[in-house]
Amino acid sequence: MRPKKNPKSQTVGADERLLTDIAYARIEEMIVTMKLRPGTVVSESSLGNDLGIGRTPVREALQRLAREQLVRVLPRRGVIVSEIDVKSQLRLLEVRKELERYTARSAARRATDAERQRFAELADIFFACARTNDDATFIKADREFNDLNAAAARNEFASTALLNMQSLSRRFWYLHYRQAADLPETAIRHAEVAQAIAQGDEEAAAKASDRLIDLMAEFTRTTVSTEF
Repeated sequence: MRPKKNPKSQTVGADERLLTDIAYARIEEMIVTMKLRPGTVVSESSLGNDLGIGRTPVREALQRLAREQLVRVLPRRGVIVSEIDVKSQLRLLEVRKELERYTARSAARRATDAERQRFAELADIFFACARTNDDATFIKADREFNDLNAAAARNEFASTALLNMQSLSRRFWYLHYRQAADLPETAIRHAEVAQAIAQGDEEAAAKASDRLIDLMAEFTRTTVSTEF
């Protein structure tokens, strides 16, 4: 006979996963928005106290962030927020360009009707950000766009690889965009990808994705002289 599953233990496991996801999202946002700057040393206990979350979910969130190279775990020294490097960012974008093109094309082919509707809504949001230069709304919409794109592509391997890189790119952009980025143009490029996916146009989605990553690479090169 198979052992009976304990509903209570399943609930506890689900709660822990939820807390880990919450801890990850909040710490990732702190890193991306420079509330935790490169080189900052953090601890599980201090982050747990700040977030009101136990050490185990925080530890698991930091392990995930370490896999994404947003933090480094140093034996006997704690956890340090990773430094930012322009050359590494450019190498990352080389890989992202190939994966983003594939993901955009796949999303245009495989997205559900509900997902297409949300892509269309996100395109409108991006166009509005371009008109108003609204950076806060753009950053929030960008994260949702990345998550939706990954889900709609229906390929967990490409999606996982991309999601592991996008936080690094988002942090780099957040640090430098006021000095070097053209927010309206960046928002329009995002809108073009979202619009093509919503319309199910695979070729247009792929080309729009390439234009977006090319713009990000151009932006990255202009930051070479920026002090971190």
